[in-house]
Amino acid sequence: MKKVCANWPAEAFISGLVDAKHWQAFEENAKLAAAEIYKVSDYKAAEKTLKDVLQEFSPKEIIAVGGEENSVLAGIYSRLATDTTKVYTEKFDIAEHAPSADVGISTAEFGIGETGSLVVDNFSYEARVTSMLPFVNVVFVNANYMVENVTTACQIIGKVFDKGYCGFVTGPSRTADIERVLSLGVHGPNRLIVIAVENEGGEN
Repeated sequence: MKKVCANWPAEAFISGLVDAKHWQAFEENAKLAAAEIYKVSDYKAAEKTLKDVLQEFSPKEIIAVGGEENSVLAGIYSRLATDTTKVYTEKFDIAEHAPSADVGISTAEFGIGETGSLVVDNFSYEARVTSMLPFVNVVFVNANYMVENVTTACQIIGKVFDKGYCGFVTGPSRTADIERVLSLGVHGPNRLIVIAVENEGGEN
């Protein structure tokens, strides 16, 4: 999967600016923006949380990205598939099933404490449609990869950005264009569920 930056921690993160101390602000502001936040210790706990969350939706089709860079995620995705749930991870399959998928599972590079936003590297088409088209968007992020504010986020992005697409995702899609009544999910996912993993190298 093509990305703006192949390895954000190594190539983009600036020492002292990405720190777990900004987690609390991120969590508080993300919840204010109607995101649902689950902080877990490791990928074993993340997989359990994901399966518990998906039980609410009983999805027939899931599209998922991030397994190419993270073999642990790839394993989780493969175990989600059942007789009643199909999981698509290949780019052409994602493109075909994006309009009908119930859930999209994606990844974020880091979070912003000031706004509760996730910074996503959506250079590839499959990453964009996975996070934008399904009714539910589940996002994995490292709980330690947090910055204080948007200015810092732009510093980090600017260090590696040449071309492509990066986005800030703050809560589920919303609009108040229709008679100034707030509606969720009109232009994108109705639910944003964030699973933040504290120890990405831990038990999985």
